[in-house]
Amino acid sequence: MKTLTRARAILALIAAGLLSGCSQTAKSPAPPTGGQALLHKAIGSADSDMRWPDFSDYTKSVKKFYESNGSTLSWVKDGEPTTQARQLIALITDADRKGLSPDDYDGPRWSARLAGLKPATRQPAEANAVKFDVELTVCAMRYISDLHIGKVNPKHLDFAFDEQSKKYDLSEFLKDRVVSATDVAGVVAQVEPPYPGYRRALQALQNYTAMAKKDDGELLPPLTKTLDPGGAYSGVPRLARLLRLLGDLPADADVSADGTIYEPALVDSVKNFQRRHGHDPDGRIGVQTLAGLNVPLSSRMRQIQLTLERWRWMPEAYQKAPITVNIPEFRLRAYDKDFKVAVTMNVIVGNSYGHDTPVFANSMSQVVFRPYWAVPLSIVRSDLIPQMLKDPNYVTKKGFEIVDSRQKVVVAKDAVSQLRAGKLFLRQIPGPMNALGRVLFLFPNSYSVYMHDTPAPEFFAQSRRDFSHGCIRLEKPAELAAWVLRDNPGWTPERIQAAMSASETERVNLTHPIPVLIVYLTSVVLEDGLVHFFDDIYKYDTALQTALAKGYPYPK
Repeated sequence: MKTLTRARAILALIAAGLLSGCSQTAKSPAPPTGGQALLHKAIGSADSDMRWPDFSDYTKSVKKFYESNGSTLSWVKDGEPTTQARQLIALITDADRKGLSPDDYDGPRWSARLAGLKPATRQPAEANAVKFDVELTVCAMRYISDLHIGKVNPKHLDFAFDEQSKKYDLSEFLKDRVVSATDVAGVVAQVEPPYPGYRRALQALQNYTAMAKKDDGELLPPLTKTLDPGGAYSGVPRLARLLRLLGDLPADADVSADGTIYEPALVDSVKNFQRRHGHDPDGRIGVQTLAGLNVPLSSRMRQIQLTLERWRWMPEAYQKAPITVNIPEFRLRAYDKDFKVAVTMNVIVGNSYGHDTPVFANSMSQVVFRPYWAVPLSIVRSDLIPQMLKDPNYVTKKGFEIVDSRQKVVVAKDAVSQLRAGKLFLRQIPGPMNALGRVLFLFPNSYSVYMHDTPAPEFFAQSRRDFSHGCIRLEKPAELAAWVLRDNPGWTPERIQAAMSASETERVNLTHPIPVLIVYLTSVVLEDGLVHFFDDIYKYDTALQTALAKGYPYPK
């Protein structure tokens, strides 16, 4: 009995010791050794041969990725790259097909890295395997993020799009969807924008890449005066080759290969070119058209690449039958749920001398017929007060009223000083002089920018239409009103015309708010496949190129 008791006591002591040991181990885990130490060092270090070695903006995601996998390698097994690793490398080395640069994802470096593993190296060093794995993780995260939401946060370029809601948890995405994928390319393709315009831009990039390789890059000779149809020009052979390559001159067009006369077939092809580049299609080759023809095809490729970056910024609202205005195109389009264009028209946007139309997204909620125009304080100060000082009757002549904060009409002897101070306000009454015209489309925003009719339709005859203070003037306001009110019972085209001609202001709340996106794309590929290019009127392409040239890490 004593022996049994003693044995039990010894077992109790042993058990206590084992438990104590376990408890101690749980509180103080052993430091990583060997491969794990190399892995932890690689994750926390920017000391590598990567094109962009500073991945501090991805460090947390990389750590989370490896911690969730037990701090083991994901792309290297038994010293050899996995099938998924090879598929990923194939994708990122072909990134230029997506308008991205393979060099940003170490495209030229992967051959040497693969050679450092099996089967090229019989016994690869553990350090090579760890380095390969971490660098592929970083490059994959960059590539997937760039493909999904773009490289640059649009807010850093004053584009008011929210890209935060679109971000993926990259560590989870790689772990759950890529590491074990049978078709890595298929999985990654799902992160791209789903829009037809984006896919058409990708195809256009491939076409222009192929054309740039075929083109000899010869410049058209300068002109001493505008070239009219039938005129003589030594650059005709080059003009014909270029326009045929671009598709503006039909392949079967009968044009002399060494002629010098600007003949009808070439005139028609120049008109096609002018239409695609936002110029008046008059067939005459002046300074503007000649400059456009001499733009290198590599520069057109760059325009398309910048457009693809901006497509990736598009907010989720773009998927919900939106109204869009493309600023440099001076064009509005309203889409149905299948991304088919339901309404399209020319627009006038803010001029490029301090009155840029902002880029943002919102929802249209109301249509106002026979609106008052509450003049923004900035316009009162810069434009109207100087006119009032010149002409004491200016306010009455132009149909303005001076009102207080409750929109009550007032008479004040010191009206100018109170207007300048923002204590009183100006509004323009409905009528033929009203700057908003006969109908206003409201989508509340901090810029006080809206869409509206205009009493000056003659400006739509211009090919470049940046004349407003920031608001968007519509060529066919009644047509847009019919489309946005299509779900509001009783709002027929006849009733809309009557409301636009009435004497009283009428506000109509939309049955369903409609997403509105003001965008900035200097290249657009339409449903017919034709690529249109537009001038960078606000120099936003230039600003984006400057931001992209800085390389990683981009500000988030």
